Amino acid sequence: MPEHYLIAHSDGGARGNPGPAGYGVLIEDQSGKKVAALSEYLGRQTNNFAEYRGLIAALEYALDHGHRALKVISDSELLVRQVKGLYKVKNAVLRELHSRAKQLIEQLEYFSIDHALRQHNQEADRLANDAMDKGMGRVARAPSPAAVSASSQEFDGIVRDGAVQLINGELPEGARVQVRVKK
Repeated sequence: MPEHYLIAHSDGGARGNPGPAGYGVLIEDQSGKKVAALSEYLGRQTNNFAEYRGLIAALEYALDHGHRALKVISDSELLVRQVKGLYKVKNAVLRELHSRAKQLIEQLEYFSIDHALRQHNQEADRLANDAMDKGMGRVARAPSPAAVSASSQEFDGIVRDGAVQLINGELPEGARVQVRVKK
């Protein structure tokens, strides 16, 4: 594993399969800091088509922004196994997308892809659903608490009984924090 790399949590979906489809990709750096959120409505497509488009979006983002190492996490076991070469790609449309993904992967110095259960890929799932909602003319849902910290915020606090208690403000449950001690 290289010292600097991106992590892409990728998801794609289709309502009706085929049906209104979209993908969502949350990109973080190696420390877990959010770098980008990608999503796109794809029209009437299959779930597997949307999964591949999410993977390709993550690969293109990494390469377009000068990154040469990418770790992808997807809740699509089929996609992961096809990219790893464990399953054949039989569908003609998916073969084209698979070929494009492989071309992009070859341009990286490091690439890995792993399967995660859906509950461990929630932000990418939310982005994909928001893309589908937007494409269908529906109002997008409010971002989840974990997504709120796209912009950095500062809070004052004090340590009491070994725990930080905020003096001003409130953090949503599950928010990532970084503590800097001021003297």
